[in-house]
Amino acid sequence: MTATDGTLLIKRYASRRLYNTETSDYVTLEDIARFIRDGREVKIVDLKSGDDLTRQYLLQIIAEHESKGESVLPIEVLTDLVRSYTTQAQSVVPDFLAMSFEMLKQGQSKMVENMTAMNPMASMPGFEAMRAQQEAFMKAMTGGLSSNWSGPSPEDAESAEDELGQIKKQLADLQAKLSKM
Repeated sequence: MTATDGTLLIKRYASRRLYNTETSDYVTLEDIARFIRDGREVKIVDLKSGDDLTRQYLLQIIAEHESKGESVLPIEVLTDLVRSYTTQAQSVVPDFLAMSFEMLKQGQSKMVENMTAMNPMASMPGFEAMRAQQEAFMKAMTGGLSSNWSGPSPEDAESAEDELGQIKKQLADLQAKLSKM
């Protein structure tokens, strides 16, 4: 009854107390919620029977947060969830919810990625002109190459990477100077 895949194993004793097998101490529902928010997978089992109680405790954590006014689930969603337990939709709902939450996580990751990738310099006056100059410079650098060219030699590729690295460094220095202005 140990978790070997990195999942945090919590044992529920007959007294209903929850025991963290990793740290050998008792934990609360709020502790379990914090573990989950920190990215840990948690499994809660009954010590005596070995039954998996994870779902029951996760639902209890959600119910406590919802009752404290930390509402995440709109009434309509909760209503539809209750209905899904008594309809044919029951078989579709778990897969739909899992896919929806996965899409939400991916969307959030993409949004964070886009926010960090956005260049704050792009809104500055003259940025587009600078970018156009860079493109013209790159075209001038590669303009003498014929269309049947098979690619750079390994030495040329290394040299080009070094030059590109230097250009990127110069651009970063220029952007830093501009941001100080």
